[in-house]
Amino acid sequence: MSMLDHVSVTVADLDRAERFYDAVFAALGVVKVGSDHAAAWIGYGERCDADHPQRSYFSVRHGPPPDDAPRRHYCFKAPSRAAVEAFWRAGLAHGGVDNGAPGLRDYHPSYYAAFLLDPDGNRIEAVCHRAP
Repeated sequence: MSMLDHVSVTVADLDRAERFYDAVFAALGVVKVGSDHAAAWIGYGERCDADHPQRSYFSVRHGPPPDDAPRRHYCFKAPSRAAVEAFWRAGLAHGGVDNGAPGLRDYHPSYYAAFLLDPDGNRIEAVCHRAP
């Protein structure tokens, strides 16, 4: 079972965030649940229910930019190293900032990850744990 049920981040500009998150989540194969700018939200992943408690959901909400917390970030599982690279490229092409190019990290021998700042400064990561 996945440890997290849902996570939300805030952004100052929903239109800009939607372009960014649509691109990075498409690269990871994560579906878009929906978007309602009048209600100030965008959602990705799959909502939990009684028959599917293992699902995870990520929402983007209109609100103040994140405070400066340099160790806080949100990491998404990638099905392959190619998906990690696609996530990183898509993020850069849609207003994100490089915060660590795709590559192996020291956490374990197959930990392949890339790090981005979204256009509002939220720190995100994609990781593939599989050996090549």
